[in-house]
Amino acid sequence: MSFSTAQIWTIIIGLGLGSYLLRLSFLGIIGNRDLPEWVLRHLRYTAVAVMPGMITPLILFPQATDGTLDPVRLGAAAATIAISFLTRNATLTIFGGAAVLFALHFAIH
Repeated sequence: MSFSTAQIWTIIIGLGLGSYLLRLSFLGIIGNRDLPEWVLRHLRYTAVAVMPGMITPLILFPQATDGTLDPVRLGAAAATIAISFLTRNATLTIFGGAAVLFALHFAIH
């Protein structure tokens, strides 16, 4: 699928406007008002909900293997989850997951 230059710019401008309007709704319109506690509670989990949604497709359908399941990435993901639960430390989780990814890559391939 290929897009013309005009289509690409239309998509970019549309996404930019959508992003601006979404942020304006929170910052410009209700920015100086106190939000209800239940809204603030749900907003705290936004990053927690977005990150798995971005990372899961990269683990299950990696572009490096043409979308086929890769035991290296599955193993690194499992190890990262285990490190996260055991240590509750984000830095150790990141570096531990990266170390397992590289170790499994060199051990299996």
